[in-house]
Amino acid sequence: MNREYGLAYATLRAARSGGDVPFDAADPAAWIDVDYGVREHLLWENPSVDWLRTGETAPGGAAVAVALCHPDGRVREAALRRPEAAGFPALVVLRCADWARPVREEARRALAGLLPGVSPGTVALVAVVALRAAVRQRGDFARDLVMSFVRSPDRIDALLACADRGARRLGYRVAVEEGHLSAAELARAAATDPDVVVQDLCADAALAHTRDGDHGNVLRPLLASRQPRVRAAGVTALGRTGETEEAAGFLADRSGLVRACARWVLRRHGVDPLPLHRAACAGPDVLPGAPAGLGETGTRADAALLWPLVGHPRPAVRAKAVAALRVLDADAPARLEPLLDDPSVSVVREATTALLPVADRLSEDWLYDRLADDRPRHVRVSAFRLLSAHGPTAQLRCFLRLSDDEDPVLRERALTALDGWGPAGAAAAYRALPGPRRAELDALLERAAAGPGEGQVARVRWFLTAFR
Repeated sequence: MNREYGLAYATLRAARSGGDVPFDAADPAAWIDVDYGVREHLLWENPSVDWLRTGETAPGGAAVAVALCHPDGRVREAALRRPEAAGFPALVVLRCADWARPVREEARRALAGLLPGVSPGTVALVAVVALRAAVRQRGDFARDLVMSFVRSPDRIDALLACADRGARRLGYRVAVEEGHLSAAELARAAATDPDVVVQDLCADAALAHTRDGDHGNVLRPLLASRQPRVRAAGVTALGRTGETEEAAGFLADRSGLVRACARWVLRRHGVDPLPLHRAACAGPDVLPGAPAGLGETGTRADAALLWPLVGHPRPAVRAKAVAALRVLDADAPARLEPLLDDPSVSVVREATTALLPVADRLSEDWLYDRLADDRPRHVRVSAFRLLSAHGPTAQLRCFLRLSDDEDPVLRERALTALDGWGPAGAAAAYRALPGPRRAELDALLERAAAGPGEGQVARVRWFLTAFR
């Protein structure tokens, strides 16, 4: 049973018993779902609306909700005229986009009349429903009306405290337009809000409204934020204040965007960042961003600074050093091979990526041994990736070995690879194999045929024998 269907039937049962709506009235998604569910799933239920015809008081909140969502447009229109409809602003908003013109016009009159009296808490609910309904063909009216209504301080605060991302975006846009928040408050919002749109909006507004002498109150939250985009905005603003020493401290930031902004600030003030990157990699306390930054700006000659970091105690530093060597095209396969057994997943991943272009030069048997069940999973994944870039028979041997593996992800990847296996020259390479290796492949084919790879094995066998 889907959510709309379940909510519709629960609401109908509550209406028949005279109860209230059986869901959280502050949940905007529930109102949208129950509206759709009643109209789509209860068409043949013929929910009773006798109280509308007789002019009696509604038997309960659920009965009003069912009437406002009723499949019959005349019932929806009549329900909107009742005073009880004001207690269901979310449904009134949805009716503003109704396909039936009389219903739509009545809902728009009702919404314009009830908005001035709603509480700040209800403002957030109405705004969320209006924003989500705006994608409908006639949904722009409610959105525009709500946007013009939420410009008072208490209503803006209600939007800023809303859990819904769209409502917070609207709240911060209005807050910026109305000057509702100070530059320091905008900076704190940019540093703490999880939504990137709000982060960018508030960071830009905070910096635009910063007065001379007030940079500290604005830049400190931005520079200390956990969000890379916000830190980048703060670092870029350092170019305005000329604080190159503080900008240099972000050359080893964990975010590449922040490092790039720090370099821009330094170059703008005539400082070459490359010597600073080199010094950051040569010091005693190397941060993971230091080798990454050197890889972004250095040359192959800087490999002498990076290779010692491949043995650093911190896995993040080792991984970034390997990545930097790859970017500088200074990696040496023989020196990277031992890293495929590193206990760190990120180090093995970076070493694998660096070795992929030369995978066919690595020992097939050495890699094949790392597919063993007792190896760590990240080591087995690395061996699979490298053998997949090896010669055709090495690929086949790997795929067959893993076609019945206990690891479901590796097994599925191997079976998928078997489906597409058939490189040029594979049949000739198979025939040229030494006897023991060919016998091993045949045994793997037999084993795979008895497992999940039966269909794939039949195709592989045909491929190996069809081009004699």
